[in-house]
Amino acid sequence: MSGDDTAVLRVAGRPVGRYVTRPELPARLSPRPYLHPVTTLAGTAVTELSPADHAHHLGVGVAVPDVEGHNFWGGRTYVRDRGPTELDNHGSQRHTGFQLRDPDGFVAELRWVAAGAELLRERRTVAATELTGTAWALDFTFSLTNVTPGTLTIGSPATNGRPGAAYGGFFWRAAKEAGAPDVFTPDAEGEAEVHGGRADWLALAGSTWTLVFAGATEATRRDPWFVRTAEYPGVGSSLASGQRLAVPAGDTVVRRIVTVVADGRLDRAAAAALVRKAVSA
Repeated sequence: MSGDDTAVLRVAGRPVGRYVTRPELPARLSPRPYLHPVTTLAGTAVTELSPADHAHHLGVGVAVPDVEGHNFWGGRTYVRDRGPTELDNHGSQRHTGFQLRDPDGFVAELRWVAAGAELLRERRTVAATELTGTAWALDFTFSLTNVTPGTLTIGSPATNGRPGAAYGGFFWRAAKEAGAPDVFTPDAEGEAEVHGGRADWLALAGSTWTLVFAGATEATRRDPWFVRTAEYPGVGSSLASGQRLAVPAGDTVVRRIVTVVADGRLDRAAAAALVRKAVSA
């Protein structure tokens, strides 16, 4: 590991991910801790940070566009009957400390703050595990606890009137290449077929790498996948798709995503085998 503000994940002694806890970012980007760069074991970067197409995409992390009207995603806010709108409503995720920090993982505490008030408290658990000589797994769990005296609701552009845009939750901004990556699940293929659907796992395959995302709890598997390949390469797990997610005072929402990070382009059989190994590890 490095200094107090970063943590470096290692697999078999090789650095595969850098976790930045206190990035210096403008308020409009909804500042938050993130993992970047994340790499394959061969050293190929599979994340992007503040790309030109979406400056508020920050590697791997948790981002939510609507927590009681506060934007923890960054950029414009989708407003019903108005569309994407610039608002002064951005929140920030503030790293308060590590409960555990080892070369293969960490446990971090965060406060989600907007308009001077703390809305959510998060415990984030991240672990890196070697799977094969060419693949490793990033195990990412986040627990969001409502620390306000009343019920909070989590929404998305989809719940606010924009069909097909249920982003918000775990999100991985992948590396953009000359061509769009392929995307497939156990029984579907292509962005139009897999976006908004539920599947035990989803693979995103670039020119020399493959990411395989799997919901590792029953609640996580119920969340639809948010997928982009043509506009930009990104995958997330949607907390609020058909309706807003209500979190009563004191309650906690927990989600766990395990991502296989592999060199090479995997087929369905190889992706499924690595997911089974990763989730059971």
